[in-house]
Amino acid sequence: QVQLQESGPGLVKPSQTLSLTCTVSGGSITANYYAWTWIRQPPGKGLEWMGVMAYDGSTYYSPSLESRTSISRDTFKNQFSLHVRSVTPDDTAVYYCARSMGVGGVDDYWGQGTQVTVSS
Repeated sequence: QVQLQESGPGLVKPSQTLSLTCTVSGGSITANYYAWTWIRQPPGKGLEWMGVMAYDGSTYYSPSLESRTSISRDTFKNQFSLHVRSVTPDDTAVYYCARSMGVGGVDDYWGQGTQVTVSS
C-alpha cells in the first residue's frame, strides 16, 4: 500500500521560503503513469490545488501560484518537495501531498497533512 508523509517546519516567517517534503513508501515516484501532487487548505476555506510533478519529472502549477512555487524531487530517497517563495500569512494552511492517477487525475492516496503557519 502506498503511504505518503509530509515533513517540514510548522512556522515560517513572512517573506521567507516555505519548503516541505513528502516521503513516499510502497511505490516509486518514477513509476510510469502516476503523478505527485501538492494541495493545501487554508483555515476556513476549501482545498486548493497547488501543483503536480509527473513520473517523468515534468511539473505543472496553479496559475495563481506559479510565479513563486516549485516542486522538486529526490528519486534516490523517493521524495518530492514543495517550495513556496515570499510567503505571507495568506499561505497559512494545512499542506497535503498526494498520489494522482496521472496529471489531472484522481488523487487516490494522501498524506495526513501538515500545518504551516506564516507569522513573524
